[in-house]
Amino acid sequence: MVRKSVNSVDRSSSRPDTTRFKEDEVPSLVELRPVTRDDVKRLGDWLDDLEVSDAWFGRYTYGDAAHLGYEPKDMIDATEDQWNEVFHDPHHEPHRDIFSIYTLSGDHIGEGQLSIDEALGDAQISVLIGKKELWHHGYGTSSVIAMLEHIFEHLRLHRAWVDVPEYNTSARTMFEHIGFQHAGTLRQSRPHDGARHNSVILGMLANEYASAFPNGTLSHVTSWDAPRV
Repeated sequence: MVRKSVNSVDRSSSRPDTTRFKEDEVPSLVELRPVTRDDVKRLGDWLDDLEVSDAWFGRYTYGDAAHLGYEPKDMIDATEDQWNEVFHDPHHEPHRDIFSIYTLSGDHIGEGQLSIDEALGDAQISVLIGKKELWHHGYGTSSVIAMLEHIFEHLRLHRAWVDVPEYNTSARTMFEHIGFQHAGTLRQSRPHDGARHNSVILGMLANEYASAFPNGTLSHVTSWDAPRV
């Protein structure tokens, strides 16, 4: 477990009056860990719940829970080569950083993904808290902030963005509270309950991150060294 220094983002133009969070308001509830086989089994079980899958990538038109990057239940018995191709291959396209979300007390509660376009300097964030009893308790916010640290402090990318279905108003509120701004709308991009719904694109730039978190996010502890499976 390593505390990361946060000196790579230029905060010279940060303006305190634009800060969304005061230092003592930044939640420190989670850490991001390498994914294990037990993690993907729990994830598959969570996605069997319609309410949980709707909060993630929804469901395919044939009814199964959608999941990007890999099929959780198929990875439980994957070979080491298959596992490493999904979780440890930096040349895999599209490039994804996939993390398990754990509480600081060691309880696995969800998954976070970054879909990274190095040529454009951006990363799309996806976060799922699979334990519904922990929804609306700050764990999603804490997870997003930890991933922003990775995007801007470690990868030094220019932009982070999310694709939020319009019916998920609580997710949009969470991202806007963190400091994401409206960047566009994808019309009728999400099937849900027999209808097509718009998706809202929200984004944060590197200078906006520096302004929102002028002291960095040192309270977020992130572990990056992946164990062998």
